[in-house]
Amino acid sequence: MFKRRRPAIQVKTAEQVELMRAAGLLVGRTLELLRESVKPGITTMDLDVIAERHIRDNGGVPSFKGYHGFPATICASVNEEIVHGIPSAGKVLRDGDVISIDCGAIVAGWHGDAAITVPVGEIGPELVRLLEVTEASLWHGLAAGRAGARLTDISHAIESHVRSQGSYGIVEGYGGHGIGTRMHMDPLIPNHGEPGHGPVLEPGMCFAVEPMVNLGTKNTRELDDGWTVITTDGRASAHFEHTFTVTEDGPRVLTALDEGAEWFAALRGSA
Repeated sequence: MFKRRRPAIQVKTAEQVELMRAAGLLVGRTLELLRESVKPGITTMDLDVIAERHIRDNGGVPSFKGYHGFPATICASVNEEIVHGIPSAGKVLRDGDVISIDCGAIVAGWHGDAAITVPVGEIGPELVRLLEVTEASLWHGLAAGRAGARLTDISHAIESHVRSQGSYGIVEGYGGHGIGTRMHMDPLIPNHGEPGHGPVLEPGMCFAVEPMVNLGTKNTRELDDGWTVITTDGRASAHFEHTFTVTEDGPRVLTALDEGAEWFAALRGSA
């Protein structure tokens, strides 16, 4: 049985969190394998095959494949594609591209979900900076996920960091979410907003946090495939995501290989 302090948010026991950690580690290791595999000339379908094989060979089931009809193991979103890009044998990565790779896995009925944005070969300084800002904003959001905080404290921390770094478009209408026995659960976690609103965070709650940041405007549109979301101005976007659980001692990042130790230490050092 689940402990339920608030009807809309699934609260996990310590044992259930460990099962989520197993799923999270599988996702994290799959993404590292994919990061190493990204190079000019590889197709997004090649990456999808690598991901599915690794997940299944290690006792997991891809979360995305078949989800509301999605046909692949990963979402592979290149350049102006923000999220939900469908892998294709005809989509060849080229030097100077950036690719967001979103991956989910199920282990023993529990989900992990994470994403990285990876440069393909050499990319320009503007894109390097976009990736740095977006990834750092994710970690600022995760660091705000402490017991006793409010849900929108996460949103505000993400937005505040992005706004402090320059004129970027923070995508609206897509965001983080609860996670556990299903990949997408209540609540939605926007990547912008005022602090101090929403449910109080409690140990055992688990969330996926995923900022999406554009070089240009925040405006988006969905392609006719019913999945791929792109920037309306054709400029590049970046997307990073981790699954974490709230603990009495701070956030524990279930999809990070080191549970977030390196990033959290860096944030404390810069405070």
